[in-house]
Amino acid sequence: MKKCLIVVDYQNDFVSGALGFPAAAELEEYIAEKINEYRRDNGTVLFTFDTHSENYINTQEGRNLPVVHCLHDTPGHNLYGKIATLLLESDKRFYKNTFGSDEMYQYLKTETFESIELVGVVSNICVISNAVLAKTAQPETPVIVDAKCTASNDAGLNKAALDVMSSLQIYVINRE
Repeated sequence: MKKCLIVVDYQNDFVSGALGFPAAAELEEYIAEKINEYRRDNGTVLFTFDTHSENYINTQEGRNLPVVHCLHDTPGHNLYGKIATLLLESDKRFYKNTFGSDEMYQYLKTETFESIELVGVVSNICVISNAVLAKTAQPETPVIVDAKCTASNDAGLNKAALDVMSSLQIYVINRE
């Protein structure tokens, strides 16, 4: 049985663009190492992409977070740095217009994995949302979040997200 790695929204706009923050850039090497580890072990690597259109500002999210980001077919939508070079044509990609990916959830319901691990940004928004969906899709599969490979622009919210995920029986590893 294979292990699964989900790289959540490690896109230019969350690292160096409209919603970028220094802690996100610091994750690049750790996430790259994790992807390479899964590839060496013949694991499955999935990617989620926060994906918005020109009408973003008129959506509920846009009204609550009025910063245009991750518009489809813009540089901000692309994966960041070294992570972009590690994307393979065969990797599944899930384009989502909200925090969690329903399409990824449906996919996880049809597959069997030994474990599901999540890395990426933002810990207290999209990482936690997709971790909960993974746990819901496969309640008996260990779901793991590597704290060394996720971050938020708010350290307090990052800690709170990791705490909540732990309380939901999601294994948070490499926590300081």
